[in-house]
Amino acid sequence: MSSATSPIRFPNSASSQLMTRRAWWLVVLNIFIPGSVQVLAGNRRLGRFGLGATLSFLGLALVTGVLYAINPEIVLTVATNSLGLWVIAAVLAFYAVVWVVLTLDTVRLVRLVKARPRARPLIAGLAVVVLVAVAGTASYGAYVATTASGFLSSVFSAGPSEPPVDGRYNILLLGGDAGADRLGLRPDSTSVVSIDAETGKADIIGLPRDLEYVPFPADSPLAAVYPNGYGYNGTCDVDVCQLNSIYTEVELKSPEMYPDAVAEGSEPGIEAMRDAASGVTGLTIQYYVLIDMQGFSQLIDALGGVDINVEERLPIGGQLEDLSDVEGWVEPGQQHMDGFTALWYGRARHGSSDYDRMARQRVLQEAILQQFNPGNVLTKFQGVAQAGEQVVKTDVPQGMLGYFTNLATKTKELPVGAVELVPDNGVDPTDPDYDYIAGLIDAALTPVAG
Repeated sequence: MSSATSPIRFPNSASSQLMTRRAWWLVVLNIFIPGSVQVLAGNRRLGRFGLGATLSFLGLALVTGVLYAINPEIVLTVATNSLGLWVIAAVLAFYAVVWVVLTLDTVRLVRLVKARPRARPLIAGLAVVVLVAVAGTASYGAYVATTASGFLSSVFSAGPSEPPVDGRYNILLLGGDAGADRLGLRPDSTSVVSIDAETGKADIIGLPRDLEYVPFPADSPLAAVYPNGYGYNGTCDVDVCQLNSIYTEVELKSPEMYPDAVAEGSEPGIEAMRDAASGVTGLTIQYYVLIDMQGFSQLIDALGGVDINVEERLPIGGQLEDLSDVEGWVEPGQQHMDGFTALWYGRARHGSSDYDRMARQRVLQEAILQQFNPGNVLTKFQGVAQAGEQVVKTDVPQGMLGYFTNLATKTKELPVGAVELVPDNGVDPTDPDYDYIAGLIDAALTPVAG
């Protein structure tokens, strides 16, 4: 059939039945093959441009999918890089604009006034709904990409990447608590997350905050000050000579021990804790992550709360023996907690030992990780990003995010091991046997030959 007699380009506008059928065809074609409507019934130059943009977008999506199947780390590196995220945002914004132009031009070419009256609102409604869905999704994707770029740049450093040591990445995880009764921030929880660089198998080594006589690596400036361990013979520069006091002592009284810490995206107190964790575990600590527990509640709220099975009644407020300022209670059983309640679930002291709190904080960490799924984060991205900037401080370089994100997909498929350096595990924090501790850690990290 010649184009001069084509019912698509040159329809019999007097036939409402034909115009209705034509309208449906054009709207559906615009949905599945944007640009085809203009080639068939409108401005062919615009149509060819639209088809080219559509095919290019589909080709890019196909290549991305194939590449992800072959080597997901490459795709994840682009998606966690500031420049890559801006490119993604630009592509999505461009396609949103092209889609809007093509859809509005399609509605013009449809000539709704010539269609049957009953069909007009249905045809227009379908075009508008799909326009809003596609353009809105692309626009939101562009917004998420640009916001993520700013968030990643503000949280993650631009420093060099560190290689694995003995096939492992070891990350110091600090839960910082700057309470009103404390001079400066003091790590309320300290862990080392050790991850097999090939398999993704992760083990969490929990260090009690009251651990004494902490040793330091030979090259640490603290080793010269405390050659027999931190607080040996009751000697230190703060009131209590325990693990979580090391941060406070160095940060407030001896920051000159680590003169390059701030320039390298860290703090003197954090570097002191890194040396302490390395001395206790015998592991090289490549990176740290400091989480502000006060801001942590904002992150939990942004994620929509967490679900935790509470084993015992816990006070909201109060001290170890004093319950005069208790504001309420966290009751036993399955609970959906907001950030404020979850924070007190992890930090409540009354009727609890530090080891009980360590166990509850592990439960809380696992619950939060379950909430960190793509759907939940994307739908609440703005709140998560704003809270995250206030919560997290780390020296993990942005260039390593793709690698660690890919590694995390393997980690989720494997059981996470735990080594708690507590009395129930044969460790006396007040008189620790560091050779015994080394044996515990080695047994957990070294796979048993089958």
